[in-house]
Amino acid sequence: MSKAQSALILGATGATGKHLLSQLLSSPHFSRVGEYGRRVSSLEGKEDAIKSKLEQKVIDFEKLGESGLKDGKWDVVFITLGTTRAKAGSAAAFERIDREYVVNAAKEAKSDDPAHEQRIVYVSSGGANPSSPFPYLRSKGLTEQALASLGYADTIVFHPGVLKNTERSENRIAETVVGWIGVCTSGFNATQVPLLAKSVLNAGRLGSFSLSAPVGARTAGKEGARYTIIGNHGATVLSRED
Repeated sequence: MSKAQSALILGATGATGKHLLSQLLSSPHFSRVGEYGRRVSSLEGKEDAIKSKLEQKVIDFEKLGESGLKDGKWDVVFITLGTTRAKAGSAAAFERIDREYVVNAAKEAKSDDPAHEQRIVYVSSGGANPSSPFPYLRSKGLTEQALASLGYADTIVFHPGVLKNTERSENRIAETVVGWIGVCTSGFNATQVPLLAKSVLNAGRLGSFSLSAPVGARTAGKEGARYTIIGNHGATVLSRED
């Protein structure tokens, strides 16, 4: 993927997503950017060059067959979509939004052309584990595994710690608590959201095999569904690379 790439972002109105979208639109490495979601960002005050690079579409995650996600033939799919049980309203709704929506949308965005090598980059959570007793962390871990099994050429997952400068209107207490678990066990500091977004962009641009050794990426998953994990410290390192 050395040539200019196309990028799809799901979750662009969230804390990390809005910074990632802005950086994608400013990056010369991405010639076309798609923002698909339940709502999309305002283009008020944006330059015409930015507007012409961006394709926006409001979609219904319950009707992904009508979304047109597959038609974009995206080179890199960025997913910063997620929620909490409190915001979702129930455990069932949380599972549907946090995992099913993410996995189903990624599946829909996958090209039918076997010659088209696509990369997927997912922002998960520090401490994510499919066997975790914490529903939030278990959902993230199960989502990672499901994404890795979709058959993308390259799957990259971020495990950030507590996110700083999120500019959220609500206080995600549960997310903060489990995030601090990841920070305490890893020994690293909280993550600045703009820096996380930059590292996510760089991961999508470079791919797993071009990550530098200091990033400290590791491999997880089973045969046929391997994926690369970048931790809190690695995200900081990767954010500094051009």
